[in-house]
Amino acid sequence: MSDVAEMTGGDSPPRWTDADARPVTPPRAKGSPAVALVHDYLSERGGAERVAISLTRAFPNAPLYTSVYMPEHFPELAQVDVRTSPLDRFGLARRNHRIGLPLLPFAMRALHIDADVVICSSSGWAHGAHTEAPKLVYCHNPARWLYQRHEYAETRKRYWLASAVFNPPLRLWDQRAARSCDRYLANSSSVARRIQRVYGIEADVVPPPTTFCAEGTQAPVPGIQPGYVIAVSRLLGYKNITAVVDAFARLPDQRLVVVGEGPLHSELATRSTTNVTLTGRVSDDELRWLYANSVGLVSAAYEDFGLTPVEAAMFGKPAALLRAGGFLDTMVEGITGVFFDRPEKHQIEDAIRLLVSERWSTRAIQKSAERYSERGFAHRLQALADDTAHRRR
Repeated sequence: MSDVAEMTGGDSPPRWTDADARPVTPPRAKGSPAVALVHDYLSERGGAERVAISLTRAFPNAPLYTSVYMPEHFPELAQVDVRTSPLDRFGLARRNHRIGLPLLPFAMRALHIDADVVICSSSGWAHGAHTEAPKLVYCHNPARWLYQRHEYAETRKRYWLASAVFNPPLRLWDQRAARSCDRYLANSSSVARRIQRVYGIEADVVPPPTTFCAEGTQAPVPGIQPGYVIAVSRLLGYKNITAVVDAFARLPDQRLVVVGEGPLHSELATRSTTNVTLTGRVSDDELRWLYANSVGLVSAAYEDFGLTPVEAAMFGKPAALLRAGGFLDTMVEGITGVFFDRPEKHQIEDAIRLLVSERWSTRAIQKSAERYSERGFAHRLQALADDTAHRRR
């Protein structure tokens, strides 16, 4: 999952109320299977991490296993029993999990998990956790650096050694890890097709929940006036933020606000025109204000699901999106926004012109976001966990 608004959490912890700490469902009935949760890594915030947090609310008594953990980034997990791999002892690996890329399979195999059923929130590693229990995998995407390297060009350049030298053994490990699992869930139909292509496994589609609260407090961002187009994303190559920034060089009458951090920040700062603002990380209060005061959202990313258009829709804002990936599931073309076919500046420019010139129904857009409630997600996963444990028995 990619690139979701949670990764924009500010330098100070985001606003967190007692209501956020409560499970989204009542305690499990007596006799329900003992569940353990696994997530790839908890070193940075993103869409996959939002799902992991939702899983801890759906299963409030379950321990959460992960390779590395930076608790200061996850105040919501303060009361969760988080258990880490030996890799967590190394501060450098905690700060940048990509450095430990070749070691992550070993870190996951070092997690010996005792439970009735294990739910793995995985985009590359968690499904390899060692357990005798049945494994239910919520797959955000098969490892992008193994199977979609052309879309992960930025990572390939930065970690060419891991990509070139370790790719064959990592693929072998990944295939074996997939075969050790009992059931696969995909966050979108696009990811379900990738799972079938990569692993030969049929996956059920269960959309991730929207946990971002549109009704919370708002805090204006200094120096930004209402009426801009917003992009909320990690600044990575496959997100195609560069093409979006270049498109706004051709749109002097429009403004772009880019929310998020990543390796491309310096390059984007250099090439941005005066109508483009890079905010870096923002708090949830600031993000709510930014969504509410925008005219719409733009994303040219190859998203596995892509929660940011759903979050924007909660505020009644339309989106201009790349016709690919999870956006094909969440976009209702002509109702919640417009598509463009390729992540190229000319196509993005045309889509933005159409986005800002059309009249959109705020209520229709907001209604489209109601399909992705956290409560519905929790009930679905609980039923699937019960069924998975029952099948094994």
